[in-house]
Amino acid sequence: MWAFESVFYQIYPLGFCGASEENDGVTVPRIKKALEWIPHLKRLHAGAVYFCPVFESDRHGYDTRDYRKLDCRLGENSDFKEVCDALHQNGIKVVLDGVFNHVGRGFWAFQDVLKNRENSPYKDWFYLNFGSNSNYNDGLWYEGWEGHFELVKLNLQNPAVADYLLQSVEGWVKEFDIDGLRLDVAYSLDENFVRRLRSFCDGLKPDFFLLGEMLHGDYTRLMNGEMLHSATNYECYKGLFSAFNSKNLFEIAHSLLRQFGPEQWTLYKGQHLLSFVDNHDVTRIASILANKAHLTLIYALMFTMPGIPCLYYGSEWGAEGRKEDGDNALRPSFDGPDWTELTDFIARLSEIKAGEKALCYGDFNKVLLTNEQFIFERQADGERILVALNAADSAFDAHFDAKTGRATDLLTGKTHDFGGGSTLPPYSAAIWKVE
Repeated sequence: MWAFESVFYQIYPLGFCGASEENDGVTVPRIKKALEWIPHLKRLHAGAVYFCPVFESDRHGYDTRDYRKLDCRLGENSDFKEVCDALHQNGIKVVLDGVFNHVGRGFWAFQDVLKNRENSPYKDWFYLNFGSNSNYNDGLWYEGWEGHFELVKLNLQNPAVADYLLQSVEGWVKEFDIDGLRLDVAYSLDENFVRRLRSFCDGLKPDFFLLGEMLHGDYTRLMNGEMLHSATNYECYKGLFSAFNSKNLFEIAHSLLRQFGPEQWTLYKGQHLLSFVDNHDVTRIASILANKAHLTLIYALMFTMPGIPCLYYGSEWGAEGRKEDGDNALRPSFDGPDWTELTDFIARLSEIKAGEKALCYGDFNKVLLTNEQFIFERQADGERILVALNAADSAFDAHFDAKTGRATDLLTGKTHDFGGGSTLPPYSAAIWKVE
């Protein structure tokens, strides 16, 4: 599948485009700003853009009002079609946020329930109790997602609800030619709905990609041949920055071996989880790493470990933002893309990742591991790559059996002779393609 050989680029459109925090009802084609970033995406070798919610909502996009209309703060449907067409013309896939677990209070069907109560034809679209009251004094109670009553939980076991959502997805494919969906809070979704969605999408468009937001537990509950193709790798997200901050690369190595290692009990061998170091919900990596010298190393590890690498807009040049400062701090509008040494390094990683079968599909094996050094092997169909990281502030003489004499460092283009030893400079990464 195309997604397994791609680098994803995540954009939170309402923030990216500088839209007002509240839906002001004014239509402005702000989404066209994405057109200006296409040269940047191509320079980064991004193969897909994942857009956080783009449809009409009350505030932040995850509180949907209308699944079939672009949020007016971003423009009209025709504006988004122009963006999608331009991305496709440049060889970039489009993945949208499928927010199917809940809707906003402004959702048209819920508004009908508030108006007509027991007489509403949509009363069974939600989990309601007309004999109680809500935090909003509606004169009825409804289930909100995880106690957030601005988010009204949908009854996905109701065939009419499922039909409406599937018809919406079909409309997105026909109108925008989207290539996949990231399912918000997938861990909360009705499993039968997810199965039906997968079957429906398989028949809708070949290689349509389904990614689920999974925070914990066994990802295969939803990531399997009948449901999702991939899941967000939150276990390794935490392990990545924590391992560098605590000078304990054993932490991330343990997670990677648990997920993808050579043992029979390995959880996700052959699977393709979404790898990331930050996103719209968490502190940016440049703000959470204790040592900025580790920025290049954490990206080198994220791009070369098993999975689909995903970049969050702005972080490729080291933008900062802390979760404790609120969502707006994590989802800003930049005047335009920046390009730094970090961006240049990430672009090279992206190019390498997309071009090497061993990094897209290869097995994962540990070669050498200390608190601050990590060497591992990726191998597929006779192709073999060794990745070496030195997170220390001093050089490290690595002694290991390379099982070969020569290799080429894909980052520098230089030939490496293992017979002469392997000295890793301070704060360095090497990606050796074995000859």
